Amino acid sequence: MVNWEAFISQCFNGLVLGALLALISSGLTIIYGTLGVLNLAHGAMFMLGGYAGWVAYAYSGSFILAVIAGSLFVMMVGVLMERLIISYFYMRPNEDQLLVTFGLSIVFVEVVRFFFGSLSKAVPPPIGGITSLGLVTVALLVLYFVLYRTRIGMIVRAGIEDSVMVDSLGIDVYKIFMLVFGIGAMAAGFAGIVNAPVVSISPDVGESILVQAFVVVVIGGVGSFPGAVLGGLIAGEIISITSMFNPGYAYVMLFVAMTLVLVIRPYGLLGAAGRE
Repeated sequence: MVNWEAFISQCFNGLVLGALLALISSGLTIIYGTLGVLNLAHGAMFMLGGYAGWVAYAYSGSFILAVIAGSLFVMMVGVLMERLIISYFYMRPNEDQLLVTFGLSIVFVEVVRFFFGSLSKAVPPPIGGITSLGLVTVALLVLYFVLYRTRIGMIVRAGIEDSVMVDSLGIDVYKIFMLVFGIGAMAAGFAGIVNAPVVSISPDVGESILVQAFVVVVIGGVGSFPGAVLGGLIAGEIISITSMFNPGYAYVMLFVAMTLVLVIRPYGLLGAAGRE
């Protein structure tokens, strides 16, 4: 028998997980929507954010400083990655982009494993009532404001539709691309350190989260920020509520939901029909 208290508790847990997946997926969909790059290193950036935050916490004892350090570190990694490697692959076939980002993810994981070992690291829960749900919600609102209420957001959204047109207006679209990649990476890094007090971090922690993020992007619609948020919340509730009945089927039901969406609406719940 399932009691209502357990059901409501699982729904809240699903909301927390969904918000986290929404944040990770929003970074993934921003990068793909703007640059057309399927970034298989996104899960590794989630992991890097957790480790960078763990190091910052070890030295400062402040969770807020750990969140800031983890986010900014991964943003810098993302910017360097885009300038030094990804920028040369914009006009290359999709499989080349997949291979290079997959290779980078392996490099990031093995570098972390070399310096920190394979054992899990834990960040203590923050004191003062700070919750991962609250932090993730604030981050999503900030991303929404930047994308839909600022000039840079207008340029980014225009670049998603027609980067040639943006470039012809005298705007250095490649600097915008660099910034977008950095913001997308920062979203993953932020999620990594915010989630660290809930689930211990390890070099392989980004693998499963990457798969879930791609499922969320497919459900919500490729290239759609609102779709990433909606898809994340749906995915979180599916995983959490299914786990209450049979944890072994949690991810099975997630893929069932993705399949149903693809059958009924191939471009996702909030995706554009004409999008590739």
